[in-house]
Parts: sequence; C-alpha cells; structure tokens
Amino acid sequence: MSGSVWAGIAALGAVGSLARVAVSTAVARWRHGAFPLGTLIVNLTGGFALGLLVGAGVDGSVAALVGVGLLGSYTTFSTWMFDTERLAQDGRRGLVAVNVLVLLAAGLGATGLGWAIGAAIG
Repeated sequence: MSGSVWAGIAALGAVGSLARVAVSTAVARWRHGAFPLGTLIVNLTGGFALGLLVGAGVDGSVAALVGVGLLGSYTTFSTWMFDTERLAQDGRRGLVAVNVLVLLAAGLGATGLGWAIGAAIG
C-alpha cells in the first residue's frame, strides 16, 4: 500500500471518529436514558455501510480507505463494551442483555441488508 493510501486512511479515520462523536452526541441530546442508543445507531449504520461496500465488490485502495479508515473508526466495538460494562456496574442486567443481543442480531441484519443491496447494485 502506498504512503498516500496510508495517509488517506489516517485522514478518513479522523473523519470517521468525528462522525461517530457527532452522531452519538446528537442521539444523546434527542433521547436521554440509560440505554446507549447512540452507540447502537453508530454501529448499525456503520455495519450497513460496510456491508454495502463489500456487497458492491469494492476492493483495493478504496476498500482500505472507506472500510478501514472511515468506517473502521466510525464503528466502535470498544465503546459498545464500555457501555455494556457501565450498565452492568449500574446493576442494569436487563439492559446489558438487550445491549449485547440487540446489537449482535441487528448488526448482523444491518450488515447483511447492506451486503444484499450492494450486491444488487454492484
């Protein structure tokens, strides 16, 4: 991979992380509560977009730039696990289960839907 692709991945990584914060912050302003809805929305939209990218057959430098740089920094496994741990520490075991199971099921569904749409248009 060329130096310019690596630089592009870094730049798009910054954009993706800023987009993640913006979406999570907007969701938190819109809906208050214990459930980490912002993280859920970020990961579902990111999974859908990644599925779309893969389904459309995007590869090479574009896949690295968008898939790794932009979407890799936009989606967030670590925040999902942090949110889950925070819910557990607060004694919200029901929300822990919902957070884990819903994101797993809905994430697979969103990614699969994106892949199917990408394959249909790619």
